Amino acid sequence: MNKSAGVLLGIVVAIGAISAGGAWYTGTKIEGVLNNAVTNANKELQTAMAGSNGSASLELVSLERHTFTSTAHYRLKGEGEMFGDAPVELLFVDHIEHGPLPFSRLVSLKWLPVMATSNFELEKNPATEKWFAAAKGAAPLKGVTNIGYDESTTSSVELLPLETALDEQSSLKFSGLTLNISASAQAQKVKADGYMDNLKLVTVAQDQAPVQVELNGLTLASNLTKSSYGYYTGENTLELTSSKTTFGPKQSVLGVKNFEMKNLTEESGSNASGRADYKVSEVTLNDKKIGSASMAMSLKNLDIPSTMSLMQIYQTKLQPYEKEAAAAAEAGLPAPELNLTEAESAQVKADLQKLLGAGPQVALENLSLKTANGESRASLVIDLTKPPSMDLPPDQLGKQLIALLDLNVQVSKPMLIDLLSVQAQLDGQTDAKAIVDQASAGADMFSGMAVGSQLATIDGTNVVTKLHYAANQVEFNGQKMTVEQFVGFLMSKFAGVTQVQ
Repeated sequence: MNKSAGVLLGIVVAIGAISAGGAWYTGTKIEGVLNNAVTNANKELQTAMAGSNGSASLELVSLERHTFTSTAHYRLKGEGEMFGDAPVELLFVDHIEHGPLPFSRLVSLKWLPVMATSNFELEKNPATEKWFAAAKGAAPLKGVTNIGYDESTTSSVELLPLETALDEQSSLKFSGLTLNISASAQAQKVKADGYMDNLKLVTVAQDQAPVQVELNGLTLASNLTKSSYGYYTGENTLELTSSKTTFGPKQSVLGVKNFEMKNLTEESGSNASGRADYKVSEVTLNDKKIGSASMAMSLKNLDIPSTMSLMQIYQTKLQPYEKEAAAAAEAGLPAPELNLTEAESAQVKADLQKLLGAGPQVALENLSLKTANGESRASLVIDLTKPPSMDLPPDQLGKQLIALLDLNVQVSKPMLIDLLSVQAQLDGQTDAKAIVDQASAGADMFSGMAVGSQLATIDGTNVVTKLHYAANQVEFNGQKMTVEQFVGFLMSKFAGVTQVQ
């Protein structure tokens, strides 16, 4: 027994000696690691804020180093239109336990060596005192980050539950949110997942009607990799179990079940592509089932270098110009001129030619609404190309820019009848036969007007419009014509509508 106790004591002493030596070593490295982290964070903030009317920065305000622990203070500052009239400043305190075996990991039986464990939380200041009050005095934002010796990190971030009056007519109740994040060194790869149970916002619209928004079961997930151009590619997913919005003088209730949003970005050579998919399994209005909906959009063959160059010019030239123009308009003065140097104008033209030379494609792949008896859908594909010259007249330039345009719209008459029937019920009608007859008459009137105007054709129970353009030739609902003939056709139809009105 004594021998076993001696061996155990020896192990404890050895671990203590190793930990003390490692902790001293970590203490000497921690400042450099934190400075690197702040530098990388500011690069990411700059990228994230590109194109917005604002800027954000993170600063290491102070660092107190000891043998086993350190304490750091940070300042996160946001400025610009998106942050409101005055700059926003958030302060954080970070209690850092030095590795290789931080005490909090030892007691939780996590013995894998790490450089440090960071325990951070938001500090109270004038900008956040109401947030603290809503969290009953506790720090409303806090988290733990473990930093590996290769500077990889694993983090757990928590937004505490809140319940507060925003003003005399508005209130917020929030269950809290947890977020888990893991990142490789310099955040080259990032994975994250999060969950929120519920959120309820009560406020008043401009017409003084009460508005109530409830969200339930929010799940977030990301799997991202930093591209060779410095931005992130990969997958993001957002899922919401249900939501309920109460609005308007009649306090109508719009319900949504199983909302899903997924987006994917990829990089191939110097080109980027992306897509976004949205799905809703059920939409209701005042407990009357309307149907399900989905939408898919995509972007292909986007030249990255030219896009980034154009974004840089937008940030340095157009954003300041927009502010000056807005200030002039507010003062009742004429808008100032946008002045680009010859070099900048040449750069814009070269970037546009390179961007269009890659053959970018923008598509609304699907927009659909499905009810019990029918489904309507629409799609649009536009392929762009580089014109022979960027100095062509606008009408000729437009024809040269578009290599292909394909539009398909299909409106289901049974779906229209379903929607009109729900509207009639919401208006208080109760006679089932009268509701169906009235809805059918409305659907017939819509299809008759669409076909009579030659803007659509009938295919079974669907009202269909098809438009295809390529090589200066238009095919509209089976009829071939030039662009000029098609424009004349549309003008004659819509001019007639204007005269009737």
